Amino acid sequence: QVQLAESGGGLVQAGGSLRLSCVASRRTVGSDVMGWFRQAPGKEREFVASIKWSGGYTTYADAMRGRFTISGDNAKNTVYLQMNSLKPEDTAVYYCASRSMYGTRYNYWGQGTQVTVSA
Repeated sequence: QVQLAESGGGLVQAGGSLRLSCVASRRTVGSDVMGWFRQAPGKEREFVASIKWSGGYTTYADAMRGRFTISGDNAKNTVYLQMNSLKPEDTAVYYCASRSMYGTRYNYWGQGTQVTVSA
């Protein structure tokens, strides 16, 4: 089992920045890829970005590319999501998740952290 704990959410004005953190209880072969997702009220959960622990390979959803940056600190088992130029439509609960590098299904999820962007 892998426990994930997000932090760093909050209220920010449009144009502002936030950095989310996700601490993993441990790293395993089954949790080599860490991802960020978000879910806005009344909408389906959507992919934001992912990073592979080994090698640091990153992927982004097109809508977030250029504004959001995912990074990882291997020594701290922590993944970050730096969010800049935030917009009201970025308001959502942001979730951290992990999956095996050999699969596509994310098996472990955090509880989420609320991000609210005011106009």
